Amino acid sequence: MGQQSTAIPMVLDADQLFNLFAKTRAASVALAAPLSDAEATIQSMPDASPAKWHLAHTTWFLETFVLRDSVEGYQPFDPRYAYLFNSYYDAEGDRHSRPHRGMLARPSLEDVLAYRAHVDAAVSAAWSTLSQRARNLIELGCHHEAQHQELLLTDILHAFSQNPLEPAFWPASQLRPASLPQALCWVDGPQGRVDIGHDGQGFAFDCETPRHSVWLAPHAIANRLVTISEWQLFLDDGGYRRPELWLSDGWAWITANRVDAPLYWRDKDGFGLSGRHPRHPAAPVAHVSFYEAEAYARWAGARLPTEFEWEASAPNTALAGMFGDVWQWTASAFLPYPGFSVTDGAVGEYNGKFMSGQMVLRGSSDATPSGTSRITTRNFFPPHTRWQFAGLRLARDL
Repeated sequence: MGQQSTAIPMVLDADQLFNLFAKTRAASVALAAPLSDAEATIQSMPDASPAKWHLAHTTWFLETFVLRDSVEGYQPFDPRYAYLFNSYYDAEGDRHSRPHRGMLARPSLEDVLAYRAHVDAAVSAAWSTLSQRARNLIELGCHHEAQHQELLLTDILHAFSQNPLEPAFWPASQLRPASLPQALCWVDGPQGRVDIGHDGQGFAFDCETPRHSVWLAPHAIANRLVTISEWQLFLDDGGYRRPELWLSDGWAWITANRVDAPLYWRDKDGFGLSGRHPRHPAAPVAHVSFYEAEAYARWAGARLPTEFEWEASAPNTALAGMFGDVWQWTASAFLPYPGFSVTDGAVGEYNGKFMSGQMVLRGSSDATPSGTSRITTRNFFPPHTRWQFAGLRLARDL
């Protein structure tokens, strides 16, 4: 999940921004509070990161791009952390290998929390002297950290899923009960010329801009998400054994990795942040890859919506589950909008250099911090990834 800075003017005043900063920073610490040092250190696969690393990286972002660059005389908490907690900013120099982040037994979780407290105090102390550019970067840093809060949850879920004890991250009482789904029906989507992208009101990542027009052919979009019970029918019909349903790369991927069900399906149960639990047939299917979503859509006699169809239809109140359940795969590759340009400096590496080999997801999931996703938000992952809370809704041509 990656997004970058924006040329859109900040609309928060100084007090509102400080409240956002304080709330965001406290939320990350609270999110990690149930974890032991060992649990915060483990890394279950190269694509995931330890919880401790998420806490430290989001702090490095603020220390580097705000304190180092904007506060005269600031001294880093520990100069070695620049190497440990840089993610992919080549302009910031060498960095620790991503697949080996789980080898960082030190600094401890306690040390990382002390690092966070140090940086938070330094930002607070310098608040009245910060430039507008520095405050824009703090706002970006808050939205960046919100993304890492979701990644912390997806990554710890994957780690806990590897443990035969099947530990729970939080109690089942925190799960929202799944309601019975509406009958699936088709809602005509907007057609002809439509405007796509952020309109400049409020925060947005750069990849959501510039706003531009696209042409939509007649189409319809499903009124709700695909459910677990519907996915079970796909599975029972041999969906994972029928090469005619799959893209070539997708078939090669499921064959090589012996994929035969959504991630975390276990017999008749599922596994989630509350541990092992019965699968609710009415709940949206989650933790499926783009390849799986595309194959299901073909099996269902439909297709995935493009990201533009999704965005144009999102304001329609007849469509359920556009936000807050699962991210929804689209048929669109993650590419720049016409006129897109990267921001100057290292933060310009946030988004633009990832516009290759990725597919766009729209909406948000129940792990996305409230209020951080917009109709124009473009999430993106490679097509084989499925440890995120990703599902789908269907579309079809008219």
